[in-house]
Amino acid sequence: MLIPVTLNLLQGLETTLKLFALTLLFALPLGLVISFGSMSRLAPLRYVVKTVVWVIRGTPLMIQILVIFYGPGLLFDWPLLPRFTAALVSFVINYACYFSEIYRGGIQSIPKGQQEAGLVLGMTRSQIFFKITLLQVIKRIVPPMGNEFITLVKDTALVRVISVYEIIWMGESYIKKGMIWPLFYTAVFYLVVNGILTLLFSWAEKKLNYFR
Repeated sequence: MLIPVTLNLLQGLETTLKLFALTLLFALPLGLVISFGSMSRLAPLRYVVKTVVWVIRGTPLMIQILVIFYGPGLLFDWPLLPRFTAALVSFVINYACYFSEIYRGGIQSIPKGQQEAGLVLGMTRSQIFFKITLLQVIKRIVPPMGNEFITLVKDTALVRVISVYEIIWMGESYIKKGMIWPLFYTAVFYLVVNGILTLLFSWAEKKLNYFR
């Protein structure tokens, strides 16, 4: 019985990992753009971006998933988005806002004297960012990013609220058959994935130790 259950849960894990990977693919660059907006010298833009980030970070991700999935149909009578697409859009927006705050904290932690020194040497602001600031920012944001990546893996379980067939949903489906242990068995898969992420981020931190 263990092998069939494992194979079935692996199908759910495929959806979980697909959502995880696509969220990172879109949320990481979008978060950087949002962080620039929150640090903009244009006050109206800065306030709008910070307000959006505050709303997204201040409300439950589950509510955001339901709003993205049901909202267009209820408000504008539009057809519903595909379930996985609605889940992906929700996750990208949510995690981009969290990533933006990590980026902003990392960028603002770099002493301004380094930027001033770069300008004195005739470097452009883009050269200063990519050649001086960026590598130091990466070093500083690795630990909080590691936490967010692990949280993202676990948060994918929330998409079952709109019946996306991820690993927890697959585990719960066995309850109707009188078996509850497959639901708890899903924890093993989460531990394996998050264990791999932990090792990767530990390796990254060691590789970046030359920035002190």
